Amino acid sequence: MSWLTLLAVYLVIWWICFFVILPIGVRTQDEDEETILGTVGSAPSRPMLVRKALATTVVAAIVLAILWFAADALDISLDSISRTFG
Repeated sequence: MSWLTLLAVYLVIWWICFFVILPIGVRTQDEDEETILGTVGSAPSRPMLVRKALATTVVAAIVLAILWFAADALDISLDSISRTFG
């Protein structure tokens, strides 16, 4: 795989992982009983976006490394999967 392909795959994996990690550990303002004027009670009180972005970066790198290993060392591709199950 070229570096541009790896970058594109990494970005797709990063966004998928981000949306999976985003709701983990979120507490609403209603749960903390500290609703800020002008916001809804279901809004997060501390979303911790920087911490979640860093966690997403690590998880996406691990997933990309596994996919790269499968594609490079084990010679697994979409064509080989379709021939096996098709």
